[in-house]
Amino acid sequence: MELLREVLQNRVLLAGVGAWLAAQVLKTVIHAILNKRLDLSRMVGDGGMPSGHSATVSAVATMCALTQGTDSAVFAVSMVLAIITCHDAMNSRQEIGKQAAVLNKLISDMIEGEDPETVLEEFVGHTPFQVCAGVLLGVLVGFAMYYWA
Repeated sequence: MELLREVLQNRVLLAGVGAWLAAQVLKTVIHAILNKRLDLSRMVGDGGMPSGHSATVSAVATMCALTQGTDSAVFAVSMVLAIITCHDAMNSRQEIGKQAAVLNKLISDMIEGEDPETVLEEFVGHTPFQVCAGVLLGVLVGFAMYYWA
């Protein structure tokens, strides 16, 4: 019980979870507006606007900076993790999505119709704008958690 209380009082962890949740809700709403239909799978899906990965690690790094100082090892580790995560979301994962789209097209051209078992997920990466929006959201959530929670 003590462990659960400690986890639920960890403001760094709560900022990360809060930023992820905020990004996923925004992503779902934005997707619904653009596509004129609600797709609740976007709540846990990858890709889209804003980047949930970038929001999460940015909120954690922000909280580490505010609570531990920018000269702390904890902040350094969280910042390096944030940089790697954002870079991966923009580059590697975006390229994976592009490759999936090409493969899906090839598969659908070869097979009549689409076989749900062979369709690859295309919505896995982020544009630089989506990552920047996620970073901004994460920093805002980090500051909000620090000053108001």
